[in-house]
Amino acid sequence: MPEIRPFKGLRYNPETVGDMARIICPPYDVIPPSMQQELYESSPCNSIRLELPMEDDPYGAAAERLGEWMKNGILMQETEPALYPYSQTFTDQEGHTHTRSGLFAAMRLHEFAERKVLPHERTLSGPKADRLNLFRTTKTNISAIFGLYADGEGLADSLIAGFTSANEPIIDAVFQGVRNRLWRLADSELAVDIQKVLAEKNVYIADGHHRYETGLNYRREREAANPGHTGEEPYNFILTYLNNIHDTGLVVFPIHRLIHSIEGFEAAKFRSRLEEHFDVTELDGRAALKAYLEAAKSSYTYGVVTAGSVLGITLRDNAADLLDTSISPSLQKLGLVVLHEVVLTRLLGISQEAMALQTNIVYVKDDGEVFQSVANGKAQVGFMVKPATVAQVLDVSESGGVMPQKSTFFYPKIMTGLVFKTLD
Repeated sequence: MPEIRPFKGLRYNPETVGDMARIICPPYDVIPPSMQQELYESSPCNSIRLELPMEDDPYGAAAERLGEWMKNGILMQETEPALYPYSQTFTDQEGHTHTRSGLFAAMRLHEFAERKVLPHERTLSGPKADRLNLFRTTKTNISAIFGLYADGEGLADSLIAGFTSANEPIIDAVFQGVRNRLWRLADSELAVDIQKVLAEKNVYIADGHHRYETGLNYRREREAANPGHTGEEPYNFILTYLNNIHDTGLVVFPIHRLIHSIEGFEAAKFRSRLEEHFDVTELDGRAALKAYLEAAKSSYTYGVVTAGSVLGITLRDNAADLLDTSISPSLQKLGLVVLHEVVLTRLLGISQEAMALQTNIVYVKDDGEVFQSVANGKAQVGFMVKPATVAQVLDVSESGGVMPQKSTFFYPKIMTGLVFKTLD
């Protein structure tokens, strides 16, 4: 694993801000304008005002606000370094309760070519430029990246659990039904034990690819401007939440696809095209489709919803025979690769560029929205997909590949505002 270190966290002063449920927010990339407004109104200190300000100059506003809050005692800088264990308890759509546990640490930045930190998604220039501006003005990691590591014995988990079970959290806040608890672990000997356990393990980025690459870009800028650069400066490390892939609370949800604005689209003709490669089953509504997907053992099984029908489809052909030979074996195993390459591109004529720009495609997490959007005419066809597995994510990362856009939704999101990390 890249080196991880305790760090002097920048945190909200609970005596000043009160209920942290009114202070924390999701990361910037999952906040629609309506939620942004709600979060702004929830508290004058909500971390949305740093993460995604609404002002005309959002970056300047975030930096000015950060300075004011530190001066006024809304934020407090820790004087001693610490690790920050963090757990999230939530209930899934089926009513099952899970708790995902990990910790926040400062993780040394490594180029992907070094193969210590491994991505699985392709990034876009716009979000990276946005986050880089925020890094430059605030000189602070406002939100964390989400990294996975493999510890089959659960040694780090045991060390962390021993600490959290014996100590009260410094934050205990429920946001949108998810209970968020944060602890401060300042025991240097215990921190060293955790560091030793994790020392030889790779980190796989689950969420926050744009923030990680922004961290690399920001480090290059700071290094170039610093003649005395040593590699030990805070900007060489990025705020990271680390979670064991063997944690039973680690859940990946699917992200479904809505297709619109396809010229000349006809559901009956599209079904005929599907039957060239897929076994097609007519289903009676949403519940039947969910049951079909859950029962299917094939990764190449999908739900297809149009105005006149609900279909379950499973690939009949060999996936490798339908895909370009340039696509790696690890990617060929992914259901979304077949969906994108065969169905969206070949059968519906949506180019890779159009997918990247989301010209004809909308991504949704709620399967109910698939049915609603087709029913009200916002989408011509909706595709319900099975979730990617953590093993598939790691397989693609290890092979050096990248998954299709919006392949994974690790739930819940790591909340912003629990702890920040300064870069100076």
